[in-house]
Amino acid sequence: MDELAAEAIRVLRTNDRGTWTRPSPRLYPHQWSWDAAFVAIGWAHFAPLRAVTELRSLFRGQWANGMVPQIVFDNGVALGAYEPRHTTWGTAGLCPPAVPTSGICQPPVHAIALARVRTIAAGRGDGTLAEVDRAVVDLYPRLAAWHRWLHSARDPDGTGLVTVFHPWESGLDNSPRWDDALANVPMRVESPGSRPDLAHVADASERPTDDEYRRYFTLVRELVEAGYDPDRSHRTHPFRMADVLFTAILAAADDELAELAVVAGQPAAAARHRADAELSRRGLDACWDPDRCACVDRDLVSDRWVSADTIAGFAPLVSGCDDDRSEALAHRLLGPTYAGADALVWAVPPTTAVTDPAFDRRSYWRGPTWPVITWLFWWALERDGHHVPADRLRRAALAQLRDSGCSEYADPIAGEALGSAAQSWTAAVALDWLAHDPVAAADLVS
Repeated sequence: MDELAAEAIRVLRTNDRGTWTRPSPRLYPHQWSWDAAFVAIGWAHFAPLRAVTELRSLFRGQWANGMVPQIVFDNGVALGAYEPRHTTWGTAGLCPPAVPTSGICQPPVHAIALARVRTIAAGRGDGTLAEVDRAVVDLYPRLAAWHRWLHSARDPDGTGLVTVFHPWESGLDNSPRWDDALANVPMRVESPGSRPDLAHVADASERPTDDEYRRYFTLVRELVEAGYDPDRSHRTHPFRMADVLFTAILAAADDELAELAVVAGQPAAAARHRADAELSRRGLDACWDPDRCACVDRDLVSDRWVSADTIAGFAPLVSGCDDDRSEALAHRLLGPTYAGADALVWAVPPTTAVTDPAFDRRSYWRGPTWPVITWLFWWALERDGHHVPADRLRRAALAQLRDSGCSEYADPIAGEALGSAAQSWTAAVALDWLAHDPVAAADLVS
């Protein structure tokens, strides 16, 4: 078997908790929302029904209002620790009984993942697809409720743009996108307390700072005190960002959900999901900056556009956009400020432009390359028929993984693996890319 494929399968099996998968052996000991979506795609290549179980396990933490929380906690976790722990979130009475969760969300990649699992199952030709489709019938109402919550609770004015109340909701925690807005959040928390995350990295500079964590915890406290009431948070919360990448993922997921609605026997609902996707794309159009050839987040507290040049600027590639814009964005993605930068070891995009003053090649979401983000843009380019740039990204991404293994993220200039050395979602996208290689794909099916 291909060495990378064997490593990726080993990572998933090692992190497997039976019905869900730890993102990493120690650093992240619970089930994270968008991690679970990517992880399901990886399982699908050698255990498709286990892939469905991953999503079902996550949705057991879904709130009655439809929200899918960022974390479903494992109360029996024996390895590692994580802060803030479930008691900090104050979600008792909001999350399902006996399923402790956090109180915020993450990008809605789940419908994209379930659709991808279906495609993989269909390619097996062994009857697995029928069993996956039975799971779609069960999961579709949960996905529909999740998307409806996002369109209503996080976009009450119908702008098409999702508002996030915490950098963690974006998934790109300490991205330069949030610097100015986060700096304006008063620190009501004196100390972030224990930082278990620092015990699992070689260099503390790879992780967010203590001051950033103080503000993160302050935002959690504000949400708890607001009782997680979105109406109140839209009025008074100190961090409110119209997040273009989150919005783009929702648009793409709505398109996939429309197809899943048909599979689930709900064809009449498909038109509504497509209309929701179009509304999100119109919202993104309002955030388009032609001079920067980028989609730009908006700070709703200070009422100003975000100036940082980050990977989020390519949001229309994910959401889907017209040919001229997608070609311009694909060209820039592979160009000299991103994947085509001379200094890079691999031709994959860093999370911040190498020319941006905030670029930091080692610090979490401020510059390192993340395979899951590369996968997201590769998937979007493939979906829209941009096969040549998509294949360039896939080949470069596999070169990175063969050098750095299934690490969480990597220094794009030094080529050093960073974060967790056995990250589940990295293993998952490795398997999905390898499935496009005829020899590796045959190994996976067998």
